[in-house]
Amino acid sequence: MALDADLLIDRRRLKRRLALWRGFALLLVLGAALAWLGRAGELPGIGAGRVERLTVSGFIGDDRKVQEALDRLAKDSGVRAVIVAIDSPGGTVGGGEALHAALSRLRAAKPVVAVMRGTAASAGYMTAVAAERIFARESTLTGSIGVILQTFDTSELLARLGVRGDALVSGPLKDQPNPFHPLSPDGRAALQGVVGDMYAQFVEKVAAGRRMPVEQVRGLADGRVFTGRQALEAGLVDAIGGEAEARAWLAAERGVPAELPVRDIETRNMAERLAGAAFGGLAKTVVSEWLGVDGIGLLWQLPR
Repeated sequence: MALDADLLIDRRRLKRRLALWRGFALLLVLGAALAWLGRAGELPGIGAGRVERLTVSGFIGDDRKVQEALDRLAKDSGVRAVIVAIDSPGGTVGGGEALHAALSRLRAAKPVVAVMRGTAASAGYMTAVAAERIFARESTLTGSIGVILQTFDTSELLARLGVRGDALVSGPLKDQPNPFHPLSPDGRAALQGVVGDMYAQFVEKVAAGRRMPVEQVRGLADGRVFTGRQALEAGLVDAIGGEAEARAWLAAERGVPAELPVRDIETRNMAERLAGAAFGGLAKTVVSEWLGVDGIGLLWQLPR
């Protein structure tokens, strides 16, 4: 019985020693991981930091996850600056306004620069003017400062088919616009007022972001597009260049080392990223094989 007791005591001592060494090894691994992440600038407050890149491409809608991600960056001490890479023909008024507001909040805490790629027009340009400095390529299509509200009238076609649309409304403007009948004069005036107010908001954002008089912006805000070189001459962008030039400016003017790593802002969780990658790969294959590179895709490069 005494022998069994001694074996039990020795076994417990051995377990305690093993637990101690295992804990020590775990701390070493954790410390090494933290040090590595700190050098890469992945953790707030550790290491030299990092630069974040927000890619804005395609149609700009009201994306809550992007806005929340930008608000988090403003509080992240590991983020030294943010680059907004834009390649978009535009989007909704609400989507452009929300992204502009989120970037403006971020700009109050971090240096924010915009880099225009192939296209940065309409809501894409609204996004850019929230940045502290805007870079564009010489051939970038930008501008298109304005608002468009489109509808269509099918009443004549439906009449030929013997179909007549009807609606019960609480007021004469409730069904304006309506594809079943033409716009009424009052409806047209009301909708033109909405478009005019949205246009005024757009112009005010450009004037504030570019530090230009409102009247000067109105002279450029007739819906036209500009090349990057024309936009530079008009004062709509600050310099010709890309991300390399943006990093050089951040280093010279804002003290953000050019050797800091750049990390793309990720707003989706792991499951969404995997699903998106699988669907994106399939869609890319279908488009490349069936539609070709220079066919339908070219239409989406034209500003709206």
